[in-house]
Amino acid sequence: MPSRQQARAQASAITPGRQSPDTEASPTDRVRALFGGHRLSPGQRRIAQYIVDHLTEAAFLSITDLAERVGVSQPSVTRFASSLGFSGFPALREALQPIALSSVAGAPDTREEIRRNELQAAVDAEIENLESLRRTLADPGRVLDVGRELARSMPLTVLGLRISVSLAEYFAYAARRIHPDVRLVTRGGSVAYDALLQSREAGGTWVVAFAMPRHANETLAAMQAARSTGLRVALITDLTLGSLVDEADVALTAGTGSRLVFDSYSAPGVLSAAVLQAMADADPVRTQSRLEGYEQVAEQHDFFLEQ
Repeated sequence: MPSRQQARAQASAITPGRQSPDTEASPTDRVRALFGGHRLSPGQRRIAQYIVDHLTEAAFLSITDLAERVGVSQPSVTRFASSLGFSGFPALREALQPIALSSVAGAPDTREEIRRNELQAAVDAEIENLESLRRTLADPGRVLDVGRELARSMPLTVLGLRISVSLAEYFAYAARRIHPDVRLVTRGGSVAYDALLQSREAGGTWVVAFAMPRHANETLAAMQAARSTGLRVALITDLTLGSLVDEADVALTAGTGSRLVFDSYSAPGVLSAAVLQAMADADPVRTQSRLEGYEQVAEQHDFFLEQ
């Protein structure tokens, strides 16, 4: 079976906040509502996450194709549908199809026109991810609470492994401008455990962990190691279900772009910036003092080009 990236090459998302009464639920939120309140096994959570991430495709797949895409057996898909209260997968698919069609209703391009320009389709998908994040941030309380907790953690550890290293490095680079002690961990195993233990012994209380697909087992192991030392974990991920989310004290979610060979991270990047803003707002005096200090150093050393 081809890998996820091979298939793409060949063919070429804070826990939701409260919505205002006049805001219609998005297709993604409507699908998540189908899964809410049900106890799902790890394999069933994988099926649910795939449907959320690939709604317009998954709603029209056969049970064989869906099982193959997710990497589970056909009986697993049938049991998943039954656990949600449907008579079988065809009934679940029938419920998903109107939601999937509503997600593209009113779009100016037909399916054939979209396929002619995969780059524009990828941008459209990212715009939808950002729109979903915007709806989530209509209630900013969760992000503000996390920002206050992270600002108080001395030191603050930032964890990102494999594909998530770039987001972790960005976050740590910016956080050091407003926080006096930020420690970056980009290697797993015993290296990560030692760094996390040292952070806790130094008085740290929180870890910011980034987990983008494909989600590495060593990320889960590092989060579990952090919890074992007494650190709390704030997870920034695209997942809404799964073992990574279960292991986190707080999970903030934003969808990743998956239309191209490699994922893109517009929405997770904006979510990261929102958390940094919340950290800055938690201690404005310290933030202003540190930012002014960095500006003075930059001016002395002519770091920036004059435009």
